[in-house]
Amino acid sequence: MRMFANNELDALLEYGDSGYVHSVETGGTVDGPGLRYVVFTAGCPLRCLYCHNPDAMHRKYGHVMRVDDLLDDIATYIPYLKRGSGGLTVSGGEPLVQPAFTHALLRGAKILGLHTALDTSGFLGARASDAMLADIDLVLLDVKAFAPATYQRVTGVSLKPTFDFARRLSGLGKSMWIRYVLVPGLTDNLAEIEGLADFAAGLDAVQRVEVLPFHKMGEWKWEQLSLPYQLKDTPPPSLEQVDEVRSVFRSRGLTTA
Repeated sequence: MRMFANNELDALLEYGDSGYVHSVETGGTVDGPGLRYVVFTAGCPLRCLYCHNPDAMHRKYGHVMRVDDLLDDIATYIPYLKRGSGGLTVSGGEPLVQPAFTHALLRGAKILGLHTALDTSGFLGARASDAMLADIDLVLLDVKAFAPATYQRVTGVSLKPTFDFARRLSGLGKSMWIRYVLVPGLTDNLAEIEGLADFAAGLDAVQRVEVLPFHKMGEWKWEQLSLPYQLKDTPPPSLEQVDEVRSVFRSRGLTTA
């Protein structure tokens, strides 16, 4: 490995020498600040109704990649990634399905002097060690819903671990972007959104809240995998609906995007 001393490489590979990867993006602009190298890991415990990468739900859909090979490739983009606080984002799927692999990538990126971000649902937040969190500059926390019943319907899992993880990040003063997908008829209940806004406003270090309009760009993947897509007849939210939800968060003093 060209960019690391032998002792640094040995330390990295103690975390994990390889992992299952869905894909990589070398010029990402939506998964953190600046230009990002994004590693999309394979495997996720959630079954979100609006998932646009259902082919990342299982590790069997990914391919095995070595940590050193990935970091070698990341290193070739350093001059571009360092502009405007760019860097590495580990996303998914759910990166914390593979915590050792994820930490090795993040640690390697820090050694390379890059900004690091973890994009996670927080459901497996207990798998993120304090050492891993120390190597993360920003957490992109995907909060799918505020009411436990709605969250269960959207994802198939419990909400509590995500909120526990959010509180843990807050206690550490870890910078966060909260992400919320607005789905008409599913996550557009204003009372629930107000509850989430109050929760987010009570956390430390929430830099922004991203309200993401629902889209169906991944619907074809569900069909390709012979999986039932339950939101086939759900329209995207209007610009007015999106702005109304953003205004709820702004009314709590939060910055929105």
